[in-house]
Amino acid sequence: MIMYLFRKHARKRTGCIAAMLLAAGFSANAQEANTVRLSPERSATRISRHIYGHFAEHLGRCIYDGFYVGEGNTTVSHTNGVRNDVVDALRRLNIPNLRWPGGCFADTYHWKDGIGPKESRPTIVNTWWGGVTEDNSFGTHDFLNMCELLGTEPYLAGNVASGEVQELADWVQYVNHDGKSPMADLRRKNGREKPWGVKYWGVGNEAWGCGGNMRPEYYADVYRRYATFMSDWNNSGGVFRIASGANSADYHWTETLMKNIPHHLLEGVALHHYAVIDWSNKGPSTAYSDKQYFQTMQSAWKMEELVSKHAAIMDKYDPKKRVALVVDEWGGWYEVEPGTNPGFLYQQNTMRDAMIAGVTLNIFNNHAERVRMANLAQTINVLQAVILTEGDRMILTPTYHVMEMYKIHQEATLIPVTVESVTLTMDGEELPAISASASADSLGNTHLSLVNVHPRETQRVTVSLDRIYNKVEGRMLTSRDLRDHNTFDNPDVIAPTVFDGARVNGDKLTVTLPPFSVVVLRLAE
Repeated sequence: MIMYLFRKHARKRTGCIAAMLLAAGFSANAQEANTVRLSPERSATRISRHIYGHFAEHLGRCIYDGFYVGEGNTTVSHTNGVRNDVVDALRRLNIPNLRWPGGCFADTYHWKDGIGPKESRPTIVNTWWGGVTEDNSFGTHDFLNMCELLGTEPYLAGNVASGEVQELADWVQYVNHDGKSPMADLRRKNGREKPWGVKYWGVGNEAWGCGGNMRPEYYADVYRRYATFMSDWNNSGGVFRIASGANSADYHWTETLMKNIPHHLLEGVALHHYAVIDWSNKGPSTAYSDKQYFQTMQSAWKMEELVSKHAAIMDKYDPKKRVALVVDEWGGWYEVEPGTNPGFLYQQNTMRDAMIAGVTLNIFNNHAERVRMANLAQTINVLQAVILTEGDRMILTPTYHVMEMYKIHQEATLIPVTVESVTLTMDGEELPAISASASADSLGNTHLSLVNVHPRETQRVTVSLDRIYNKVEGRMLTSRDLRDHNTFDNPDVIAPTVFDGARVNGDKLTVTLPPFSVVVLRLAE
């Protein structure tokens, strides 16, 4: 659990810095007013690595030309059509799971169209994203074999809206049954002897919208039917079934599912929330104003309220927290890059996206008792991507670097924190300047991740430690300008650097955070 207390700055600041802030619409803050307290009581909560999951939809250039360039490609290094540079980069993130094939696309996808000889597979029109015709050359075998290359667990999203119960039940049998059966025999005929053993399954996607425009009461009954036929009496195969969950603050949706779905049929409930300013006017990805930055961070910080309130509803019906909250779509959403297909959702990735990632992952870490899985949208060339590709070139985004820095929290033990932060104020509205989370690893190290979202002002943070430490070292992600981003001509504008702005003295730690920065510290005795 995290507690945030917001301090108003009490003293007037003068001079050019304050004048610059006020001119931009931001109020100046007191630099000494931030404190973080690490609880000395050891938590039993483990931060699941699956919080650091990713999402790959058949959308724009995420699958085709992102992950997959085709077996016949002679210009890009690949393994069975999958880019080797992408595999290497994602393995460095310790990517724990990958969600596929959607998204909205999942509820129009029929998995049997994507198996067997590629030259015999039917085409599909992607009506959701750009109206392009796909040849189904990337299907179940291609995806699951790629997951083995990545060393990650697959998360398959089943077609509920336009599919049938038998279709999803057959898919489960096709990829998981290790014996003789019609679907296992078909899998062997298509070249795979042993099953992949897929654990994570989404039962539809956004059933309230592109997944069928259903009412929660109706979807709850639909879910019960599908979930029943995905396993045996006792779910001996250990299938982890995830219900299509709420859109942001639709708390009625979560309550209806938790109340009406028997919990022996339910392992997870999803939640989707994007850091978006206005769905009808999302703003640019790089040339955004100070006000647009502030509004985006307001929406990102909204995740704290959403997770808290949805978790409280789940607690009413599941006090032992057996059912996971799965935030399987999150990230920033802006207008597409000028000159690109509006249905492909291709956008650049700046330090604003690093701020979204740092704050959001801290929220998930701090709510790890209930949030046990999440998926950034999306992995390559779509929305808040960690990787962008262009021909045989690939770049890593600021979001990639935040996730790489934060991977030290995976499977670590949560250390509860209390954060007292100054407020970042604009036009009479407020949000916290400082975000934090902490964990202890199996080697006795403590890791503390800190984010300063203030676009102009350095923040001094005093940390009350849970014990005496003798050593502190850290890494930082920041840049000269908030709107900086990596490009194919300049791929290393933003990259982690050594951080030397932390000083430990007994049970106190002082940290000086530059504007718009993400810092991860390692403390050792």
